[in-house]
Amino acid sequence: MSKELNKQLGTADVAWNLTDLYESRQDPQISDDLTFCEEEAILLKETFAGKLDTIEPAVFARTIRRLERISYNLGRVATFAFLDYATQVKDDKAGAFLQEITEAASRIGRETVFFELEWSKMDQTRADTLLASEETAHFHHFLANIRRYAKHMLSQAEETLLIELGPVGSSAWTSLFEKVLAHVKFGDEGRTEEEVLSDLYNTDRQVRKQAAQELTDGLQSQLHILTHIFNTLLADKMIGDRLRSYPTWLTSRNLSNELKEETVTALIGAVTSRYDIVQRYYRVKKSLLGLDELKDYDRYAPLVNLPENLVTWEECQEMVLKGFHDFSPEIAKIAAYFFDKSWIHAPIMEGKRSGAFAHPAVPDSHPYVLVNYTGNIRDVSTVAHELGHGVHQYLARERGHYNSETPLVLAETASVFAELLIFHSQLEALTDAAQRKAFICQKLESIFATVFRQVSMNRFEDMIHNGRREEGELSSDRLSEMWQKSQVDMFGDSVTLTDNYGIWWSYIPHFLHSPGYVYSYAFGELLVLALYSRYKKEGEGFVPKYIHLLSQGGSLSPYDLLTPFGIDLNDPEFWQGGLSIIDEMLQEVE
Repeated sequence: MSKELNKQLGTADVAWNLTDLYESRQDPQISDDLTFCEEEAILLKETFAGKLDTIEPAVFARTIRRLERISYNLGRVATFAFLDYATQVKDDKAGAFLQEITEAASRIGRETVFFELEWSKMDQTRADTLLASEETAHFHHFLANIRRYAKHMLSQAEETLLIELGPVGSSAWTSLFEKVLAHVKFGDEGRTEEEVLSDLYNTDRQVRKQAAQELTDGLQSQLHILTHIFNTLLADKMIGDRLRSYPTWLTSRNLSNELKEETVTALIGAVTSRYDIVQRYYRVKKSLLGLDELKDYDRYAPLVNLPENLVTWEECQEMVLKGFHDFSPEIAKIAAYFFDKSWIHAPIMEGKRSGAFAHPAVPDSHPYVLVNYTGNIRDVSTVAHELGHGVHQYLARERGHYNSETPLVLAETASVFAELLIFHSQLEALTDAAQRKAFICQKLESIFATVFRQVSMNRFEDMIHNGRREEGELSSDRLSEMWQKSQVDMFGDSVTLTDNYGIWWSYIPHFLHSPGYVYSYAFGELLVLALYSRYKKEGEGFVPKYIHLLSQGGSLSPYDLLTPFGIDLNDPEFWQGGLSIIDEMLQEVE
């Protein structure tokens, strides 16, 4: 079935070219790069461990550049191993190679951890002297960020031990999670997770209901393993947070996002205070669908007037590049590289990782994008979303390896902005009022998935992390109870949640790969709505400021990067402004 669809859509041969990184797993350059990293890491440790606060600024700066080169080379190898594995999760050799690289990274990290420890705990006066020098100016934000973790760093012996155990810790459990789901065959036809989830958007209610049952049955068959994985990773984070004296389960995420707790509290409080928008919409949708009761498997049912035709890969490319070009020819030119130079992997394949992502790789290479393209209109938005990430990562690479990685909350800005550009481009092409209304409804549902659903998942995470710490190991039923509560709080009585829906927490990878990550989507969506509103007012004058924002990568904090736009992230009214725009879209439908 997948092969036929790929052929029909023109995605069968849309595969990325990993030879831009290495020729193959057997490429001797991989061994050379790892050997360089290991030898250089040992040399740096022997030369500077215990002496960091005695060296001159110029030597200190050279030390950082040498560390960056190690991180850079290791990142190149790790990127290749991860991307190689992502399209063939069932392949034992691909999995073994990824594990081999993970263990090599652990060995190298063991040698270089001295730098973060000594720098984070260095006397403030001495640190200020090093930060003030011209030689270290390029790394100022990178260095200042490390010192924010000072009180959460352990002794060198403890940090080294944790690095040693890393390959058999959380990463091993998330790999198991991926392998378990990759091996599940859903329904009598033995379909993939992506194929079954796609049926939840079918116009036929019976098809949607059957898809929900097949997804539930597949998950139920592995629920004992998935529950164990969740509990293990919850406990792993609980122990790590305790050792590092993080006061809450979310503190480390906020630190990595470079956000103050009050900012995140303002965001989550604003979104949960407007759950009424979700409930109003689904009551309208129930009426539009002519249903007496809207069940969970009806949430994504397309409205009658929504175009249903499959969008070929070529048509998708044209739509996305046109939408980007209308905003900025420069952004469209960069996005075109992904199509023209084989930087995308698009077909549906057995054993391929589900979902979609963009990977930045390393600065002298280029980002890569993975999607599972099924040809519906939502997938066009997904391609735009991931290409937004890709363009952002491409622009940011000019800042260098240490400065190019953007905090997650701003990393979502470019992707969500790209989606909004394509939405307005597609909307302008529709002249029929009923089709426009249906298309706006679909966009509202996409926004709900990004804002309200992600915050409801944050509330679920809050319950399970605190629950694991207060109650001990959580049963499948207890996890489902918490999941249902978080969803009922959002939907109210507008959607009937079936018993099947109770275990759908078990297939969501974000909870395991990146605890606390999900609020970043809501942050990005609401920020983008505000930025897009300014673009409509300022016109072309907005574009250079936006491109400059993307090109800065992670060289400044989110607060500093947004200063040119006059945005106060701690002001609840700012977040309410974005929510008001969503409300206005809903009012148009109502």
